[in-house]
Amino acid sequence: MAMASAPHTPLAAAAISVTCSSREEDEEYGGAAPWSLSSGAPSPSSSRGRRPQPYRRLLHDEARRLRLQRRGQGAGAETPRWVRRTEGQMARYVEDDRAGHVHGRHVVAAVRAARATASRPPGSMREAMASFVSKLTFREMCVVLREQRGWRQGQEFFSWMKLQLCYEPSVVAYTILLRLYGQTGKIELAEETFLEMLEAGVEPDAVACGTLLCAYARRGRHGDMMLFYTATRRRGVALPVAAFNFMLASLQKHRLHGKVIRLWNQMVEEANVVPNQFTYTVAIGSFVKEALLEEAMDVLRKMKRSRFVPEEATYSSLISLSARHGRREQAVGLYEEMRAHGIVPSNYTCASLLALYDKNADYSKALALFSEMERGKIVLDEVIYGILIRIYGKTGLYEDAQRTFEEIDRAGLLSDEQTYVAMAQVHMNAGNYDRALQVLDSMRSRSVKPSLFSYSALLRCHVAKEDVAAAEDTFRLLSKYGLPDVFCCNDLLRLYVKLGQLEKASALILNMRKEDVQLDEGLCTTVMEVCCKSGMITDADKILNDMHSNGVKMKNSTMVSLIEMYARNRISVIREEHSSSKALDCRTDSSALNTTLKSLLDTPGGSSIACQLIRKFAREGSTHEAKFLHEQLTELGVKPEDSATATLIVQYGQEQKLQKAQLLFKSASASFPVGGLVYNAMVDALCKCGKTEEAYHLFTEMVDQGHIRDAVTISILVTHLTKHGRFQEAEDVIQGCFHGEVELDTVVYNTFMKSMLESGKLYSAVSIYDRMISSGVPRSLQTFNIMISVYGQGGKLDKATEMFTAAHELGLPVDEKIYTNMLNFYGKAGRHQEASSLFSRMKEHGIMPGKISFNSMINAYAASGLHEEAETTFQEMLSHSHVPDTLTYLALIRAYTEGRCYSKAEEAIQTMQRSSNVAPSSLHFNHLILAFLKVGQIDEARRVCSQMKDIGVTADLACCRAMMRAYLEHGRVDEGISFFETACGSLKPDSFILSAAFHLYEHSGRESEAGDVLAAISLHGASFLRNLNVGSKLKPT
Repeated sequence: MAMASAPHTPLAAAAISVTCSSREEDEEYGGAAPWSLSSGAPSPSSSRGRRPQPYRRLLHDEARRLRLQRRGQGAGAETPRWVRRTEGQMARYVEDDRAGHVHGRHVVAAVRAARATASRPPGSMREAMASFVSKLTFREMCVVLREQRGWRQGQEFFSWMKLQLCYEPSVVAYTILLRLYGQTGKIELAEETFLEMLEAGVEPDAVACGTLLCAYARRGRHGDMMLFYTATRRRGVALPVAAFNFMLASLQKHRLHGKVIRLWNQMVEEANVVPNQFTYTVAIGSFVKEALLEEAMDVLRKMKRSRFVPEEATYSSLISLSARHGRREQAVGLYEEMRAHGIVPSNYTCASLLALYDKNADYSKALALFSEMERGKIVLDEVIYGILIRIYGKTGLYEDAQRTFEEIDRAGLLSDEQTYVAMAQVHMNAGNYDRALQVLDSMRSRSVKPSLFSYSALLRCHVAKEDVAAAEDTFRLLSKYGLPDVFCCNDLLRLYVKLGQLEKASALILNMRKEDVQLDEGLCTTVMEVCCKSGMITDADKILNDMHSNGVKMKNSTMVSLIEMYARNRISVIREEHSSSKALDCRTDSSALNTTLKSLLDTPGGSSIACQLIRKFAREGSTHEAKFLHEQLTELGVKPEDSATATLIVQYGQEQKLQKAQLLFKSASASFPVGGLVYNAMVDALCKCGKTEEAYHLFTEMVDQGHIRDAVTISILVTHLTKHGRFQEAEDVIQGCFHGEVELDTVVYNTFMKSMLESGKLYSAVSIYDRMISSGVPRSLQTFNIMISVYGQGGKLDKATEMFTAAHELGLPVDEKIYTNMLNFYGKAGRHQEASSLFSRMKEHGIMPGKISFNSMINAYAASGLHEEAETTFQEMLSHSHVPDTLTYLALIRAYTEGRCYSKAEEAIQTMQRSSNVAPSSLHFNHLILAFLKVGQIDEARRVCSQMKDIGVTADLACCRAMMRAYLEHGRVDEGISFFETACGSLKPDSFILSAAFHLYEHSGRESEAGDVLAAISLHGASFLRNLNVGSKLKPT
């Protein structure tokens, strides 16, 4: 709307009035002047050099006021518009005699006279208009006709009008009358007038047709409206957009959204009518009501290309529909676009976004939107408060949820059932089921009518409390509205299963079957579980078949759960019952399993999922179920994955069920070609069951067939071969791996080196270590520990030290084990200083020595005879709360005897006797006995032997040999014979002891006993030592 840019004519200050008419009137009259401005007295002065009068500002203010009034009036709003006037036109307009009216005084008087007939009897129009005969032009008569308010006045005036000489049939007059009839609801008169117009030979134009269409639309006569619209299309009449707006608005008002969409498509595609903002708004609304999101968004894009800004209601409906379709990004984008246009969102818009954020667990954005609503002073309603309560509950802010609920109550907004249920759900999530029940009880006490929604929440609460009676009562209340939904049925079934009330669960399932309940996946899983546990396998089969026939699709996870239940139930039936009836149940069970299994196999990746279930059964020790499912797959012609077969064979090996593992291996090999995984698993099972030789032969067969050798299997086989002393076979496996270019890792190399170490082939171990380095295989701490042992046993302590240093340089976390290994070898080599330094360095590095480390250090001191240092280390060990064991005392006694502190050695043995944790053995006494014998204190040694005998410790071979040698060499014949007869009788025959006894008997003249000893030597195949001499260490007199 604009005014002309020409200079303005000044206005008088008095009597300014503004009048307006509708847009439709302007269209009927070809763009006359609906907006006008008049003044009572024109000013003779010129406007040049003077300040213009503010009539433009007045008109702008009035236009703004009218625009505010028209908002929300829809297609029926009368839209004033400016009229362009030149300076001369404006001067004539001000100087005429209209006194501020649009038309002259005689026209205004005619309008008043015609209107006054409303209070007179019908037929008084001629009398009222008698004074206006031949005074009104045809155009002015049309103006008078247009200004009539009643249909009867318009009808009578039109009859009078046709009698005037200046009258000529015109579409304008008929259109005015059509509109008057339409506004007053006289559709039949409007139709008669339209027919009269056609009979008079007047061709109806777009305005006339649109007027009649608007009349039909205003009164909701959509059938007639569409018939007439079809007729206008056939005649090629191009209807204005206002007519389409009336039709679209009327159809949408009566919820005929499908017809709105069809009319919209005809309008934009066939009629080529350019929509305005109202048209776009109506079309989007109907697309939204029909849930056609893509089409609605397409109309929105066209609307924005036409430079129209959508209203808040349009944005709100699109945001809500996008949220329902899960289009989170699109909904948020629409909201941001709306805010960019400066449109304040409504409560409904905010509630839709909040519900979307709640559904997607995007609570940070939800709270940000709450803050934005507070800043925008948007009044929160109960729906928004309810969403806020749900969000607080899901985020664990139970106190905030309770506080919000109380605020709603105090504000008097608490009236919706969903708000109560939301608060009850928050309490249930927090485990406060009593408070949840209180909330639901308060809802009923306030006369809030409960529905299925609240009863479902009440049922969940009773199920969570495991209150069977209350849950059943609630379920019966739900049943009054019809059979409860699948979620309620599932909740009650789960409660029955949890409490073991399978009879009630079975009865509920039978009732559900009678009511023909359509099961979903969750309820199907529960029903199958009940059927399996209660032995209703036949019913389970029927339910499953019904689901398949009804086309109910289950997720793979659901089918796996059903297969698992079937398999477990079958095995439990086999274990518990062996009767024929139960066998029939098992066959039925297998058929149901096959049905579900086939459905699973028909899905992409179904075979792999079934094999995962086999592996799951095997790993948890359910080998019966795993084998059964393995057999079912084979019977269906599906090859189980080698990994599934291998896992089951390995489990058989761990359970020492070698025969079952062999049978499975044989059957799998017979049905389908098996790969290296199955061979490796069988080798592992044979090793774990102690069949090392068979494992070696099977491994050789696997290599000959070209299967890939698994590094883990190689390591296990070499370990077991070494453990059973089959060093050559172990070395053959090692060399075969080297020549076969098998990819070996650190663990396998460590296993190889350890095998060579234990077999005494130290050079081979060093060679394997060199190969490991050249192959680029990373070394571990275990690698260095093994090589320290290799070099230590080979007497190359410097090389062992290099290995220890290399481990440090590589940044490996050197632990106590490797320190202890080095301490042992330092101690054996008598290098106690290096051992002591290493022991101190270990503690400096934050590694607290354990019992084994302390024992190694005490041994190192003992080997060098440093009993004081050994005793100090022993005391330090006690201060660290380590309880000494037999090895600790053995090292300590050795240190005392090497340092000739025999009394302390005896005290250590006595301490062991008093201790409840350790008891002295012959090894502990041997050190003291040998020390006494070494210095010639035979009597002390004999005393210690007597003490050992008194506490029930039997002398071992080393002790007996040492004592017999001492008696023999020192010529103490009688004591030697006594010791032999009392202490050596329980020992395994020994050449030295028997030979010494012979010489003692012979020296004492006891030939018979000597002969018996000689016969015993011959009997046991022992060697007779002839060069032993009695009293060889006695000094000659």
